Amino acid sequence: MTRPNRGPDEFLPLSESTFQVLLALSDRERHGYAIMNEVEIRTAGRVRLGAGTLYGALKRLVADGLVEEAGEKTESPGDERRRYYRLSTLGRAVARAEARRLASAVRLARDLRLINPDVT
Repeated sequence: MTRPNRGPDEFLPLSESTFQVLLALSDRERHGYAIMNEVEIRTAGRVRLGAGTLYGALKRLVADGLVEEAGEKTESPGDERRRYYRLSTLGRAVARAEARRLASAVRLARDLRLINPDVT
């Protein structure tokens, strides 16, 4: 259950799979299979979410108030109904906070010369 007044930083750090799900929902509503495909494409196959992992994560993200069910839609005639999901306002704030946290870690790694400063 969502705790009242829980701020974005209280959800951090996110697991990579959770962050990838939030990123997949950052630009539009998607159904589960589309989320799995988007994550695989955006990570060049490095992160692959199975159905159990994805739907377990979505259930938790909905319960925490980061993701909202957008209802069921039919993409084309004869297509099965699919449940769509979207980021909530809190979910977008959490995704932004995690992106800032990761960017800060990358800056530190560059400053410490652990990675090449010219590589983005």
